[in-house]
Amino acid sequence: MRRVRSALLLTAVATALVGCGTVPPMPSELPDDYVPEVAAPQLADPGALSPDGVDAAERMAVRIRNVGCGSLATGSGFALDERTVITNRHVVDEADRIQITTYDGTEIDAVSAGAADLADLALLRTAEPLTDVPGLAEVDAEVGEQITVVGYPRGGKLTTASGSVLGYELDDLGSDLGTVGRTNAEVDHGSSGSAVLGSDGQVVGVVYAMDVWGNSYMVPVSTLHDLLAEEAFEPITSCRDAEG
Repeated sequence: MRRVRSALLLTAVATALVGCGTVPPMPSELPDDYVPEVAAPQLADPGALSPDGVDAAERMAVRIRNVGCGSLATGSGFALDERTVITNRHVVDEADRIQITTYDGTEIDAVSAGAADLADLALLRTAEPLTDVPGLAEVDAEVGEQITVVGYPRGGKLTTASGSVLGYELDDLGSDLGTVGRTNAEVDHGSSGSAVLGSDGQVVGVVYAMDVWGNSYMVPVSTLHDLLAEEAFEPITSCRDAEG
């Protein structure tokens, strides 16, 4: 039976990318009442992480605000290196401005954004350095391995969700993802782009969807490695260019 999954962005289902134009310079600051101030995130539940793992998870996870042309949505992401964030393509799709919030409440603008055509992944470059990098696992997590999802469900507090890898299967969302991982870690809207950490604290996947039975789905780290090696992230078009 075909599993029913839903995209995890707080807006409607993401549409296909339009064009490959370079994201334009960031506009001037928005009024304070347009994007509400949010308190600095704090880890609500350490889950299966050790004290050192909690500290690393706090520092590597980021909250992402997609300020579109008349819309606002939130998602999650994580630091790949000191100026690069990985998230989902649908988190940043049709953005006019992308704002990143770190674990201590620091707000950083994304200066460029790229997305992969063959997976729901996006790569952001930041104007300022990020604080910590978890490192990517060399291989995918094994079936049965304990994992921890770290992100900002519903744009709120930094939280973790523990679970295990249930298996790998072909994606049935039509996202051209190929093989994806299924876990029983509980996620919610806004968890899109969250890092999935393996038992050693390294990233083994990126959350992109959930289903009605409480399962979450991840793009395996092997797919991310392939896309990075192929330089498959192309510049995305802002909503202003799309409207023009």
